[in-house]
Amino acid sequence: MIRAETEEHWLLVTHPDHARLAGVFADAWGNARFARPGPDNSVRVAVVRHDDGWIARDAAPLLTRDGRPEAFTRTLVGAYSAFEEIDLPAYLQVRGDATAAVAREDPHAGILVSMHTVSLLTEMADPASIRPEHRAAHAEFVAGQRAWQDATAARIGADPAALRRGFEFLQACDNLSLLVCSGFDQPRDLRHTHPDRSGNRHTLRCSPVGDAAWRIAPWPFGGDLLVVDVPYRKIARADCADLPRFRAAFAAAPVEFRRITLTAD
Repeated sequence: MIRAETEEHWLLVTHPDHARLAGVFADAWGNARFARPGPDNSVRVAVVRHDDGWIARDAAPLLTRDGRPEAFTRTLVGAYSAFEEIDLPAYLQVRGDATAAVAREDPHAGILVSMHTVSLLTEMADPASIRPEHRAAHAEFVAGQRAWQDATAARIGADPAALRRGFEFLQACDNLSLLVCSGFDQPRDLRHTHPDRSGNRHTLRCSPVGDAAWRIAPWPFGGDLLVVDVPYRKIARADCADLPRFRAAFAAAPVEFRRITLTAD
């Protein structure tokens, strides 16, 4: 889940819905200044399906020890110190499942998802948050993912530059989706710099400009406006008193939509 909040409710977006929103951003990317990376289909598969490992877990959501829906929150944007509020072994399982699910359909896309996973577990993670008994499993998982990436890239003849660009693009689309789904309310640079059609790289700045509205500069999308409806479920805080009550409330909650707006600078 991705979790935002009001005084009385939790607003929950499932990981698959968040990934589909990232796919909307991927589809909209491209204008006279910025081109979309290729291979187009593989990159799109990676963006839309990078969180497939969460499908089963989001279908049976859990509570944290302090009675909040287990989720990614705005406090974790750019700092995965708590591994999305779940124990590391479960996190590794989810991330490994996501890579495997995508790789079965498209090995190139699978490599991009694996690169994203390794980034989350290394450069974006706080090593101090890993309990001593989990450190060996963490190191083994990361090494295994990197070895699989290298072997698969060699087998399919993938271009290293294209893989790097696809990975950066996946992370930017993922980052933007997390920002809007969690209601991030401070200016933030999207992950990585991104090349224009001349090869010059740019930092893309995402700045809130009101309720459910953000400005992106420089603007990488077609047109000057992008409007998207984000599906979520609203759960009363009182319904998180215990796990059965929470799951019943989640199952019964209708899917509502929050309209978000992105505009050019």
